Amino acid sequence: MRPVLVIAAKDLRQRLRDRSALVIGLVAPLAVALLMSLAFKGTENFHYTLALVNADRGPVAGVIVQTFGSKSLRSIVTVHDYADQAAAAQAVRSGRAQAGLVIPAGYSAQFAGFGPLSLTTLTNVNNTTASSVTESIASSLVAQLDADRLSVATAQSAGSTKSSAELAALASQLRIPEQLVARGVGARQLKVISYMAPAMSIFFAFFLISYTARGFFEDKDQGMIERMRAAPVRPYQILVGKSLSVLVFGLGSLLVISLVTTKFFGAYWGDPLSVFLICAALVLAIVALTALVIGVARTKRQAEGMSSALVFGLALLGGNFVFLSASPQVLQRIALFTPNGWALRAFTKLSTTGGALHTAVVPVLAILGFALVIGALAAVLARRSVTS
Repeated sequence: MRPVLVIAAKDLRQRLRDRSALVIGLVAPLAVALLMSLAFKGTENFHYTLALVNADRGPVAGVIVQTFGSKSLRSIVTVHDYADQAAAAQAVRSGRAQAGLVIPAGYSAQFAGFGPLSLTTLTNVNNTTASSVTESIASSLVAQLDADRLSVATAQSAGSTKSSAELAALASQLRIPEQLVARGVGARQLKVISYMAPAMSIFFAFFLISYTARGFFEDKDQGMIERMRAAPVRPYQILVGKSLSVLVFGLGSLLVISLVTTKFFGAYWGDPLSVFLICAALVLAIVALTALVIGVARTKRQAEGMSSALVFGLALLGGNFVFLSASPQVLQRIALFTPNGWALRAFTKLSTTGGALHTAVVPVLAILGFALVIGALAAVLARRSVTS
């Protein structure tokens, strides 16, 4: 066991003395996670400004204006009044408002007739979400108004003795019985930093594959491996020692980033035990991938090329750069063939549902299964690389 610890300690000392390793292991993940969370911060607390033109000033238009200014919508939309459509359109184009709504003159008068009720929405390609929300609210209002008009027309056709104004007042108290209402699912909202912090820390942890494989071939070229074997040190002890250094550095990096982002950036990874088990399983998968690269490559250049392909391939397929929940179903399924895909799925569930250890069991087992398969293949190949 002593040779294994000596080799691991030597590699760790080299890694800690190398500033680039510390940058990749700690500084870069924190910086990129913070930048990406700032870039996507608007998706957490959505709010936009609506340019509203009320050219009608009638009672029905008043209902629409009151709806957009209601307490229930105040958290997502701020209404600014404009005199005409041209002024509102200019506000949308310049970015002072993200969407616009025009209520034409005579809109309320159409309520008692049979002509179509029409509202004009002003949209901007740079603010599609605000445009969609405005169109959705407007469509819902028009649907309710159409239902009210239909009820008035039906009552009049049935011979009601009440006036149109009285029927309209009664109809305004009716509501469409079935409506689609969005309800939050889970104990917490998924914050961008709660996804990007694990995603970026995992992405940069993958660079341990390149760093360790390159270091192995540098030691081999300098005759270090031959001197170790002459000590004598068995090939498996060399591999285990280097793997242990990856395990310690990688696990330490992930846990430190989780603590820092939780304490200072407001991220939530999950309960500590689940986070530890997921990180440990993930680092074991990284160890297996590192051994595979060492076993397959024959030179330092080959190891660097293979490592880069693995790092970016796994990051793209596993969802480190995009939200997995927002990806197409086919990409979500492909992500389950990667250890980082399982880890990010677990962190997302832990962050949103507040789940404990039972939430992490399946992802941890899946990651360990990946590590076992890759490790079994790498054990044979890497041993051959040490002895050749």
